[in-house]
Amino acid sequence: MKKSSSVRDLRDHLRREFDRYPEGEKLPSSRDLVDRYGVSPVTVSRAIAGLAAEGFLVTRPGAGSFRASRRRPRRLEDTSWQEVALSAEAAPGGPRRTVDDTGLLATLSAPPSGVIGLHGGYPHADLRPERALTAALAGAARRPGAWDLPPVEGLAELRGWFAREIGGPSGPLTAADVLVTGGGQSALTTALRALAPPGASVLVESPTYPGLLAAARACGVRPVPVPVDADGLRTGLLADAFAATGARLLVCQPLFHNPTGAVLAPERRREVLRIAREAGAFVVEDDFARRLAHTDSAPLPPTLASEDDHGTVVHVCSLTKATSPNLRVGALAARGPVLRRLRALQVVDSFFVPRPLQEATLELVGAPSWPRHLRAMAAGLTERRAAMAEALLRELPGLEQPVSRRGGYHLWLRLPEGADESEAAAEALREGVAVAPGRAYFAAEPPAPHLRLSFAGTSGPREVTEGVRRLARALGKG
Repeated sequence: MKKSSSVRDLRDHLRREFDRYPEGEKLPSSRDLVDRYGVSPVTVSRAIAGLAAEGFLVTRPGAGSFRASRRRPRRLEDTSWQEVALSAEAAPGGPRRTVDDTGLLATLSAPPSGVIGLHGGYPHADLRPERALTAALAGAARRPGAWDLPPVEGLAELRGWFAREIGGPSGPLTAADVLVTGGGQSALTTALRALAPPGASVLVESPTYPGLLAAARACGVRPVPVPVDADGLRTGLLADAFAATGARLLVCQPLFHNPTGAVLAPERRREVLRIAREAGAFVVEDDFARRLAHTDSAPLPPTLASEDDHGTVVHVCSLTKATSPNLRVGALAARGPVLRRLRALQVVDSFFVPRPLQEATLELVGAPSWPRHLRAMAAGLTERRAAMAEALLRELPGLEQPVSRRGGYHLWLRLPEGADESEAAAEALREGVAVAPGRAYFAAEPPAPHLRLSFAGTSGPREVTEGVRRLARALGKG
């Protein structure tokens, strides 16, 4: 410990030393600690502050520091009453909420040490622009008014940037049509609450993103599945679904759909807008993957929002997937009175997105490194996708091979009929690879067992290949 300048080391050492002191006894002064351990007064001050924050000691101005009372945890009494209280939240005959994070935790949980993660949806550190993010945060701190109250809709400059990204440089959207949100999940939840009353039906793709299903059920609305095929949402079934349910909302992912990777075919894009208009319904366009195109991708289709002249589309997008799990900044774009409803709900729920985070986002997307990062990410995703497709063909030739889309971060693997995907995922974890079972992606009974395999969270092709090899061993045992 002597001469160490580490605040953490000093704090840990003092915790062990001071633990021998009786409750209420005065501890050595900061000057004594500086002399004893040969560290700076700042290091001592920070170590003491850390112990005070833990409740290990208390400081009294002008008197010094004292050993705090040892808190003894209170025994929690019988909590079975909570089961009754939590199940009695709905009025008789009213809509019921279901709060279930199982599907989300399957992709958000960090894998145990030594386990290869093919289950997550966020980029590996090697794909994140960490140096640019650090510079952006530093630049944001220097911006005038960085800690002032922001407009509840978001900073005008950032809203304008999102408007151009969503609608095109000369498209129909302006900054006035955009709300800055705390990421895509928050935007989806706001849209569901704004556009579907409790108890209503909401049309969703089948399969679809588990976070959407969880948010819908938590809002007290009923997700109704409309099947997806290789060309995206099956619009031949869409009008019937609107008519049968009375739904006034469809949520879809036209680009690199999660989990199948499908891109909505051009003729179906037109049909989605036409059918929704005739039903008097909104379409929430979840455009989560636009910045995840691969280097061999064809030119991307424009957003549905850019082609909507009827106020039908509410657009949701986020920068999180293309940057870092911690840059939770996204946007909602809409035109007409619905934007006021969306803004009101966002204000009620969270007031606004913190201004320093918005300022940092502006620094990031305005820097010369931003387009370079997107190109580097595209290259990294492309090589990982190719490695996964090749490994699946080599290691699991007897399975139906997933379509290798040129965008997104995952492949959708169909298992043999009768396979137990939950047991397959559990066996895979025992072999040292984490995968996501497909059941959570369906609003109703799934037509077949699946696993979603993500390659974005891996360190590169070698780890992807090893992960698929471990998966093949697990499936072979089944």
